[in-house]
Amino acid sequence: MKGKILYIEDNEQNLYLITYLLKSMDYEVIQARSGEEGLACASACVPDLILLDIQLPGMDGYEIARRLREIPMVQQTPIVAVTSYAMVGDREKALAAGCDGYIEKPIDPVTFVARMESHLLQQRDSGGGT
Repeated sequence: MKGKILYIEDNEQNLYLITYLLKSMDYEVIQARSGEEGLACASACVPDLILLDIQLPGMDGYEIARRLREIPMVQQTPIVAVTSYAMVGDREKALAAGCDGYIEKPIDPVTFVARMESHLLQQRDSGGGT
């Protein structure tokens, strides 16, 4: 396995597509369908990278990112927002909440894994990560 990815997403189609792409590239994928489940999974599985939808029921992705940054085991884990929020300022809002990167939906299946891996490699090159 190349690494462990936690994907926090409530949309089944997006969950399926991204999980399929990552598993085909030899990543282990842990799925969480809500913010609460994602926070619990992050503490339990200590992923190498977290993919985070912003538009989630209950607790939005911005709040989840802030809370993830408070968990000692994953404070240095890269968080990449994967979201349909693509208006001016949305990227900056995600970064201000604690995300390290931002990928717009709909994703491009041809380039998605490479874009995700760039955030994982940046973290490893900086000496962070798990």
